[in-house]
Amino acid sequence: MIPLPSFERRRVLLELRDTNNNTSVLHSRSALLQADGDVVEVDGFSPVLFPVPQDNYYVVIGHRNHLMVMSQSSIALAGTPTVIDLTNGSAATYGTDAQKVDGGSYLLWAGDVTFDGTIKYTGASNDRDPILFFIGGQVATNTVTGYLPSDVNMDGTAKYTGAGNDRDIILQNISGVVATNIRVEEVP
Repeated sequence: MIPLPSFERRRVLLELRDTNNNTSVLHSRSALLQADGDVVEVDGFSPVLFPVPQDNYYVVIGHRNHLMVMSQSSIALAGTPTVIDLTNGSAATYGTDAQKVDGGSYLLWAGDVTFDGTIKYTGASNDRDPILFFIGGQVATNTVTGYLPSDVNMDGTAKYTGAGNDRDIILQNISGVVATNIRVEEVP
């Protein structure tokens, strides 16, 4: 596997949805997530621009193998950049438990290795088994490096067992106790 440039590892998907129908995606595009949490154009520094008229929109963000989140209400977007801070709880998100809170920071739920909008540890189409598959499927202690959907903790290595493995994050994000729990993306 050929490693992707570092900007590929930080790519996020942004969507603007209709203010009258939050299931209707009007525009989507890629942007970059910076180390400080800011989302900028793919050039690495400019504000993200959308070719849409000034109006109110629901804003959705997704990243790699994480569950997407959407603003709870539509947000006025105009010709000047609008700051929406999803990291501190000041901007409400759609649903009841759409973001993980860790040390006071609001995060996206990690572990959607199958990209189906759910995080599952056991059962059909779970997110745990693909990690084992990606590392070769036979020896649970193998690791594989690269930009992989099975690299849940985004350290550049898919790891099924041992310290810092990707499998445990899936279990923690469905509650950490009941392996059959499922976390569902809270975006309509």
